[in-house]
Amino acid sequence: MGFLDFIKGELLEIIEWTDDSRDTLAMRFPDEDKAIKNGAQLIVRESQVAQFVYLGEFGDTFEPGKHRLTTDNIPILTRLKSWKYGFESPFKVDVYYLNTRLFTGNKWGTSNPIMMRDDDFGIVRARAFGTYDFRITDPKMFLKEVAGSDHNFRLEEFSETMRSRIVSVFSDALATSNIPVLDAASKFMELGDALLPLINPVMQSKYGLEVSAFVLENLSVPQEVEEAIDKRSSMTAVGDLNDYVKYQLGQGMETGGGGGAGGMATEMAVGLAIAQQMMQQQGGGLLGQPAASGAAAATAGAAATALPELLTPAQVAQALGVSEADVVATIESGELSAKKIGTTYRVKRSALDAFLAD
Repeated sequence: MGFLDFIKGELLEIIEWTDDSRDTLAMRFPDEDKAIKNGAQLIVRESQVAQFVYLGEFGDTFEPGKHRLTTDNIPILTRLKSWKYGFESPFKVDVYYLNTRLFTGNKWGTSNPIMMRDDDFGIVRARAFGTYDFRITDPKMFLKEVAGSDHNFRLEEFSETMRSRIVSVFSDALATSNIPVLDAASKFMELGDALLPLINPVMQSKYGLEVSAFVLENLSVPQEVEEAIDKRSSMTAVGDLNDYVKYQLGQGMETGGGGGAGGMATEMAVGLAIAQQMMQQQGGGLLGQPAASGAAAATAGAAATALPELLTPAQVAQALGVSEADVVATIESGELSAKKIGTTYRVKRSALDAFLAD
């Protein structure tokens, strides 16, 4: 082997990377300590970017295509090495290939609850998990902040780090978005789309990444908040109060009525609601309000105006169509305010109105 052949064998003439792993994010080209021949071919395939690094400083960046490496098309490296244009000697530089394709279906999840401030429920602890898709958009930032000088940086070694970063950005975005817990716990798809504009600027500026899709698969809150959400949803679904009260009465009849003072209070409240709505439909108030014309309305109005300012449990029961025992049990449970005189109770009409209003 002649000297020229030996020299030729020590120089790189073609630089290319074929990714058959499908999970490599960045790879440093294995130059085996060889110099790059002036005029060598650099091949960058689709979904790839090549980044030159010289003594820890970023050089030129190459998009997909075939590039001839001369001082004319590596201006940054030429400046870093203080070459004169037309320099013909071989040179040493690290070549990093980065995979810019979309990496899909990556999982994320909170290991600790996120503290959310909500106008309805105050401070709420929430846990969340889902998936995200991302791609590398800034090779220099990604190499500097994420991959470093790793020879072969793969998705599996990056997933744990990326998960914590995604959760951190998600927590900050959720905290600053002021999205109500009711929406966060029921509108997963809309929430993920709404958070993307808040997540992406941070991911791009800090890590050189773009999150193209962010999916929230579940957001769980403590049981008491779930119950409050269910109640809020139920009230929204109720719509017409009269229909809802009739439904509740029908359910109570099927189950044989509720037990204890709580059940009695519920039945009494239902009775009061029906009475109030019937009186209002006739044009009058619950107690002592002018009633509309007509025989039924006149009878109801007369019964209401006949009630004294202080009522016995029996009078309350008769006016509302419930049993006296239910009224006494409701009083003793504290649901209805009353004053005990001797062995019996007296209920002010104002207290009865307040109970009905509640």
